[in-house]
Amino acid sequence: MNSFRQKIIKEIQRIGFISFETFMEMALYEPELGYYTSQKTRIGREGDFYTSSHLHPVYGAMIGKQIEEMWEIMKRPSDFHVIEMGAGAGYLCKDMLDYVKSKKMFDSLNYIIVEFNPVMIENQKNLLSDFSHKVKWVSSLKKLNSIKGCILSNELLDSFPVHLIEMEDEIKEVFVSVKGEELIEIKEKPSDEISNYLKEFSIELIKGYRTEINLKIKEWLKEINTVLKEGFIFTIDYGYPARDYYSEDRNRGTLLCYHRHQVNEDPYQNIGEQDITAHVNFSSVKKWGEEVGFKTIGFCTQGTFLIALGIDEMIQERYENSPDYLFEVAKIKRLILPGTMGETHKMMIQYKGDAYPELRGFSIKNQAGKL
Repeated sequence: MNSFRQKIIKEIQRIGFISFETFMEMALYEPELGYYTSQKTRIGREGDFYTSSHLHPVYGAMIGKQIEEMWEIMKRPSDFHVIEMGAGAGYLCKDMLDYVKSKKMFDSLNYIIVEFNPVMIENQKNLLSDFSHKVKWVSSLKKLNSIKGCILSNELLDSFPVHLIEMEDEIKEVFVSVKGEELIEIKEKPSDEISNYLKEFSIELIKGYRTEINLKIKEWLKEINTVLKEGFIFTIDYGYPARDYYSEDRNRGTLLCYHRHQVNEDPYQNIGEQDITAHVNFSSVKKWGEEVGFKTIGFCTQGTFLIALGIDEMIQERYENSPDYLFEVAKIKRLILPGTMGETHKMMIQYKGDAYPELRGFSIKNQAGKL
C-alpha cells in the first residue's frame, strides 16, 4: 500500500468518514502527494492524458486569435492581461504567444500563469524561455487584482473536487470511510447546499441514479470577480447544459480516472498517481456567473467555435504550400470533427463590463440559450 493511501486511511479513521469531495481534493491536491502537486505529474503523450493544445499548435494560435479580438473590442488597452489558470505543460501559452508575437496586441500583452506545482513551473519556464519577458507566474489568483483582460482556462473546471450523490428512496450523498484497510463508500443525508443545487437546476433523479455536483465552480467565479476589473472569462472544458448532464441516460454520472492514458472508473486505486475528473455543468457556470455580474456571451462546441473563428484560413495561411499539408490537416481534424475533441469540448465566454460584445467564435452557432 502506498504511503499516501495509508495517510488518507489514517485521516478517515481519525474522523470516521469524509465527503467524496474531500477525498478527491486530497487525491488531487494534497501538498507534494496529490496528483497535481506531485513531482511525478506528467501531462501529454508521455503522461496520463493530453488536451487539445497537445494535438496541434494551430489550436493555441486560434485561441490567440480570439483573444486578439477581445483586445480590439476593449479598445486596445495598453496593459492587457491574459491569466491562464492551470497551464499544464505550457503548450497553449507557447502556441498563442507564437501567434500574437507579430501582432499589434503583443506589446500590450502581459501573460500570467497561475500554477502552484514548482516542477510544473520549471517545465513551463523551460518551454517558454523565448517569452521569458512576457510570462510571469503566481501561485494563486488571489495574488492578483484589478486586472483588465482575459481569464483563460483549458480543462480546469473538470479537475475541481466534486460531491457524489445517489438516489435511493431519497437523495443520499456518498462519503468515504474505511473497513479494515479498504476504502469503502457510505451514504448519508446530503447538506442543504446540495439540496438547494438540485432545486436550483430543476434536477429530478430516478432510483439508482448516481452523479456529481461541483460546488467549487461558484467559489471560483467569485474569486475571479474580485480580481477581474473588466474583461472576459474564457472557459474550455468538456461538459453539458444541466438538462443534458442530468438526463436519464447519464445515470452513472461522468466521473472518470486517467492513469497512463488508460481510463477507469475507480477513484480509490492509484491514489495520487491518477487524474480524477468530472464533466462540467455549464448551466452552473452561466447562472453563478450572472449572479456576480458576468454576461454570458457565448457557448458552443469547440469544433463549431474554431470553424467560425476561421481555422480554415489559419490552415491555408500556415500549411497551404507545406509538403506535410495532408498530415497537418489530419491532426487538426481531431480538434473540430464530430466524435473528437471538436464535439466533446465546449467553449464558453463570459464578460464583465458595460458592453455586450459579439465574438467571431460564436458567429455560426451560439447555444448559450440552452444553458
